[in-house]
Amino acid sequence: MIKSLWVKFLVLLFSVSVVSLSASLYLREMIIKDFEEYLEGETEDRIYRVTAAIEGTYEKYAGWSEDALKENAIWALLLGYEVKILGTDNHELMNTTKAVESLSPLMKRRITAISGLSAGDEGLGGGIFMNYPLFLAGKDIGYLEVKPVKPKEGQGKDIIFMIRSNRFLLLSLFIVGGLSIVVSLVFSRKLTDPIKKLTSAAKDISEGNIKSRVLVCGNDEISNLAKTFNAMAGNLEVQESLRRRLNANIAHELRTPLSVMQGELEGMIDGLIKIDNDRLLSLHEEAGRLKTIIEGFEELARAEASILHLKKQSIHLRPFLTHIKERFEKLFNDRGILLFLECDDASSLYADPDKISQIVINLLTNSLKATEKGGRVGIRGGIKAGEGYIEVTDTGIGVKEEEMSFLFERFYKKTAGGLGIGLAIARELAEAHGGRLEVRSEYGKGATFTLSIPDFTISS
Repeated sequence: MIKSLWVKFLVLLFSVSVVSLSASLYLREMIIKDFEEYLEGETEDRIYRVTAAIEGTYEKYAGWSEDALKENAIWALLLGYEVKILGTDNHELMNTTKAVESLSPLMKRRITAISGLSAGDEGLGGGIFMNYPLFLAGKDIGYLEVKPVKPKEGQGKDIIFMIRSNRFLLLSLFIVGGLSIVVSLVFSRKLTDPIKKLTSAAKDISEGNIKSRVLVCGNDEISNLAKTFNAMAGNLEVQESLRRRLNANIAHELRTPLSVMQGELEGMIDGLIKIDNDRLLSLHEEAGRLKTIIEGFEELARAEASILHLKKQSIHLRPFLTHIKERFEKLFNDRGILLFLECDDASSLYADPDKISQIVINLLTNSLKATEKGGRVGIRGGIKAGEGYIEVTDTGIGVKEEEMSFLFERFYKKTAGGLGIGLAIARELAEAHGGRLEVRSEYGKGATFTLSIPDFTISS
């Protein structure tokens, strides 16, 4: 189970969530630490302000003033501190409780409310007083004892901040953590379901169900993989169809000459057919048909391996194509078809002349079969779009749109006769030169086959 891709995705997403929450915890601890350091600094600043105020009072009145000390004690309480002010002989001059008790009832209620005390409080809570010396012009004038007022539960701002931060953290853990788990479950399944479907479809194809496809949703990498898989499966289906057709074609092509040869030989053996030159010539013709079929397969194999055996040289296009045109011109004229050539004088290709000649002859042969009497077949050559090209165009029956994608497939035949490997061989030879063979056609109006070769020169 742990090897499942879904589990791995789930663990990965859950780990990311845990790391994120852990980072939040660490960040909170850093914030709390900084906040506590801030509070400590603020406490020291307030105490020093109280100390300075008391020292200023002593200077103002040239000694201790009880009313001024009460005001200082009340102010310290409002800042959040209980104080005791002592003289140099450690005699207590004033304290917070005494200062509060000296107030009027109205002021006393207001001060106790602001400081967080209850009206009936007798003291301000426990704790340890911190001692701070009082100086004026370098002279010791007394002591200030200070301790923070302990606020009622839940009333201190720092306490409120801590409580809220803890509450927020707990909510984050439950809400964000829960959402992370749910999202991890959903997305891990969403990521792995298409892969499971691809696996299932691949298994179907491996078991012979080549019609199996995957439903494509979205436009991400997995969707592109599904599209590529479907295209591959479609090609496999086409190849399987061609393979079955090939088997039927081979069986048909081989059965006819073999049946004729077997029948004649059986007749000769039984004495029903006289053994003479005519019968031997008939057997020879049928053997020649078998040889032609076998040579067709050998020619396709050689074309597929032709990249290893190319003998490239510079081919001056016009005389090269003129020679081919002259070889075929009588054959076209006998069929009432005009064969013409258009080629500039300066273009040359760097290619294997035998292989290029084989491609052009194959295209001309197909055009001759597809064009009716009175039609036109043209050979064009030259340079365009940064490539050398040879083009064979005709006014024949053309190619149906649904046949275009299969036209260069092995053993695909538009009409009866032949093995259906001529264009496949031509394409293999073109690709062996680093070029390509393409077709444009409108059914009923003819077709144009273009051979493009990247290696070319232009004479000055």
